[in-house]
Amino acid sequence: MSETTVPVASASASSSASVSVRGRRARIALRTVQVLLALFYGVASALPKLIGNQYAVDAFDKIGWGGVGMYTIGALELAGAVALLIPVLQSVAAVALSTLMVGAFVVQMVVFGGENAATPLILIVPLAVIAWARRGSNRELLDLVRRRG
Repeated sequence: MSETTVPVASASASSSASVSVRGRRARIALRTVQVLLALFYGVASALPKLIGNQYAVDAFDKIGWGGVGMYTIGALELAGAVALLIPVLQSVAAVALSTLMVGAFVVQMVVFGGENAATPLILIVPLAVIAWARRGSNRELLDLVRRRG
């Protein structure tokens, strides 16, 4: 064995190990973002709507959707929050919550004059990253649905 093959093999192993560490860190970071978003949607966003917080009631009355719209949006947000934590549903949940955020952006612009319009746009960014990074779970979900059907 020549001296040149040993360092190349070591460099390859070292490079592989650093990629593995980076990949693990990225997975942990992504999972952390998912948990934080699930907490945000479940506690800070859905809960006030589902318990009929006066601020939420007033906002939905201003939109013209009343209690039915408020409870529906709250239930959708809570379902999305839970689904973000379920591996087979995480990508679909991120897409669904992103769609909900597009609607929230439109409502913020049209009804509230853009008062908090940046919030839904900011939330779409990590949701899009989750949807893309976890897109493999879509195949698993599709396979599961086909087996049940």
